[in-house]
Amino acid sequence: MNSRSREAAAHNAGRSGANEPEPDTLALFEDFDAPPPPSRSEGRARRPAARSDEPGLSPESAISIAALTLATREIIEGAVEPLWVRGEVVGLKEHRKGHWYFTLKDAAAQIRCVMWASDARRALAAPDEGMTISALGKLTVFAARGELQLRILRIEASGDGLWRKAFEKIHKKLEAEGLFATERKRPLPLLPSCVALVTSTDGAALHDVVSVVQRRCPITRVVVAHAQVQGEDAPKSIVAALHRVARWGQADVVILGRGGGSREDLWAFNDERVVRAAAGMPVPVISAVGHEVDVTLCDLAADHRAATPSAAAEAAVPRLTDLVRHVKRLGTELREAALAQVESARERLADAGVSVARAATHKVERGRLTLEGVAGRLHALSPLATIARGYAVLADREGNPVTSVTSLNDGDAFVARVRDGRIHARAERTETLREGEE
Repeated sequence: MNSRSREAAAHNAGRSGANEPEPDTLALFEDFDAPPPPSRSEGRARRPAARSDEPGLSPESAISIAALTLATREIIEGAVEPLWVRGEVVGLKEHRKGHWYFTLKDAAAQIRCVMWASDARRALAAPDEGMTISALGKLTVFAARGELQLRILRIEASGDGLWRKAFEKIHKKLEAEGLFATERKRPLPLLPSCVALVTSTDGAALHDVVSVVQRRCPITRVVVAHAQVQGEDAPKSIVAALHRVARWGQADVVILGRGGGSREDLWAFNDERVVRAAAGMPVPVISAVGHEVDVTLCDLAADHRAATPSAAAEAAVPRLTDLVRHVKRLGTELREAALAQVESARERLADAGVSVARAATHKVERGRLTLEGVAGRLHALSPLATIARGYAVLADREGNPVTSVTSLNDGDAFVARVRDGRIHARAERTETLREGEE
């Protein structure tokens, strides 16, 4: 910038108004380290007339406070690179739009801090009051108040404070929604035809899972849905991979995981978006993140948790040789059970036959006895029995029984049946007995 341009910019910076341009930093501060100007009386004699109108060097060319603070901000932001500082968090306030305002202090000083929502969203959680943190920040000036402040880009807490707070916050929220409930867990299929593996194609987990599945059950197919499994973009990538598998719809079970790593490396599997996507899969999900000591929220939401990717593959598919032996053993047991059922049915049939025969014989015997009783009673009522006792049975010429004297007239022929034959006779006279006569 030449001297005329700088002078024009500085002159504009000294004006006030809503639409005035930002001050030219160099014009205002290029002589900041130069010796102070002479006194007013001396200035008239020694200062060249050409410099008397430069902004800020006389009451007539005074600049606005806004121009001063904006120029100061530009100088500070351009001169100081982002740097890490350590201090205690005081007075944290979370704005409704997601911004965080707080103060960092130590025993000797303090500085106001702001973390814009775009940066806060990348943080694990808001620090607690009194928590000591390390913060990556960029010095700036809040022009409206002329205050020096630190724009925080990233924060890290000593120990596991922020990690634990973020984990517990998400865990409490999802647990209240029932995503970790035992009754939501689905059983794994006995013999899946296809296993979908959601992991990085560059990681060791892919090799471990494929090797175990091919060794245990060669007839099961393994399909890989690539996803970034660490870094800032990992949650979005994992969710997209799970959704691809769900839309494809041909997997019987899903293995979600990666090999070991630091707490930061595994944090994507604690992301709320990833946990919800895993819990919402239409088929059972096996979570295998890190090593056995590592527990993530995905482990809690999955249908089955495996200590390692290799263990997940063992849980997903059976050993085919064991399955064949099991099927053969079931076939033998089924055949033996069928033979036992047939033999038992044969014995029950034989016993039923004996029972039926006995029941039939008993029924026939009862019928015979009943018939004999009826026959005896009929025999007692039979005319033959009467004849056998010395009586005779009379019948007219047509064979009709003669039961009354009115059945015959004098001179009518009749037959008298006696025990050993018949007597043909004729009625000489009939006589009716009076009542009381025998």
